[in-house]
Amino acid sequence: MPKAPQVEGLKLTPYWWESAPRPENAQADIPSTADVAIVGAGFAGLTAALTLARAGRGVVVFDAMRAGEGASSRNGGICSGNIKFSFSALIDKYGLGQAKAIVAEGVAARTALATMIEEENIGCGFQMVGRFDGANSRHDFDVMGRETDLLNKHLDLGTYMVTRDRQREELGSDFYQGGRVRPDIGGVHPAELHQGIYERALSAGVKVIDRTEVTGIARNLDGFTLETPRGSMAAGDCIVATNGYTDRVTAWLRRRVIPIPSQIIATCPLDPELMTRLMPKRRMVGDTRNLYNYYRPSPDGTRIVFGGRRGADTDDERRKCLHLYYNLVEIFPELEGVRLSHSWWGYTGYSFDMIPHLAVHDGIHYATAFCGSGVVWAPWLGRKAANMVLGKEEAAQTFFAQSPFQTRPLYNGKPWFLPAIIKWYALKDRFKYGRKH
Repeated sequence: MPKAPQVEGLKLTPYWWESAPRPENAQADIPSTADVAIVGAGFAGLTAALTLARAGRGVVVFDAMRAGEGASSRNGGICSGNIKFSFSALIDKYGLGQAKAIVAEGVAARTALATMIEEENIGCGFQMVGRFDGANSRHDFDVMGRETDLLNKHLDLGTYMVTRDRQREELGSDFYQGGRVRPDIGGVHPAELHQGIYERALSAGVKVIDRTEVTGIARNLDGFTLETPRGSMAAGDCIVATNGYTDRVTAWLRRRVIPIPSQIIATCPLDPELMTRLMPKRRMVGDTRNLYNYYRPSPDGTRIVFGGRRGADTDDERRKCLHLYYNLVEIFPELEGVRLSHSWWGYTGYSFDMIPHLAVHDGIHYATAFCGSGVVWAPWLGRKAANMVLGKEEAAQTFFAQSPFQTRPLYNGKPWFLPAIIKWYALKDRFKYGRKH
């Protein structure tokens, strides 16, 4: 067992909040009416609000917490826009033409994010540094190589494989059996990105009412009535973008989104020479385990921000932190005993078919289930939802509005099955890769 981390002064809040704390607003009065009501003040909800306000709509956004306090400011800041299926699996599932269109939409969504950051002049540490995915076994490397050949045959992404003997050019570790580089993926400071969208939405006239849970939405002849503990509001249109933090807002959505915890730790600042050795190209990083890790250098290049799915079966902060620390030390033995500055977690939102969804049910527009890639998909689908409300059919087109938004019998929003699945994945990883932690 590795030496324990140093945790004196450890903060159980996101590292990202140090430079971009969540907005502290006095609770605003709830207006009696609005053109559009939006539930959820994260990336999706605020991007939709900004789009609508600039089109002349009066918009009110509600959030049960502070704006962006959920996944939008708790994630790893990796701008992937990936789908959980491999390209070959997408071909098997949807056919080659549709598979290419799905990957192309991810490219378009990443480009749209980069364009928004530039045009809105949002200072959020955005850099197109590329992503290295490490293969946890030789078999995984071979599968990844075949997948890379398939991607390069049909799509011009510049993807390439890195053999184990050249791995240290990408990552200062011998842990993986080589890997793959996707140069079209970048990283961002997620809380600063959210803060930028939030400020521009306010400047456009959007009213954000935080710490106010929407407990019900009723459809009527004129639109909708939203109920809160502080009063009600009428709106002509309604968008719900609550993702992994969906609660009582609508029973229909609650039965379709699976909240899955994801946890992250951050080291204290490391020696610059050590950082250069461990992360020489400042890549975003992932791997091929079932309970995979995702990690990166902080935007200022001073520390490592390390996340993963291990620990999703417990709410014990200490166990979550140690799971990630042990994985970190497996990859970078030089960090044994490192001082950690932050450890936090939050909910991602998954669908049963593992793809994001833009749906309309009973007149309500839903942009949700970003499946762990919300930095890219949430603004993209938030904007699409706004364009649907505006009647801009071409601008609202997306693959993710085509598939039925599935649920399962007996599921009511509480993933009682999740601990068993996490344990099963952990056993599969141990059997396949021989890891202890």
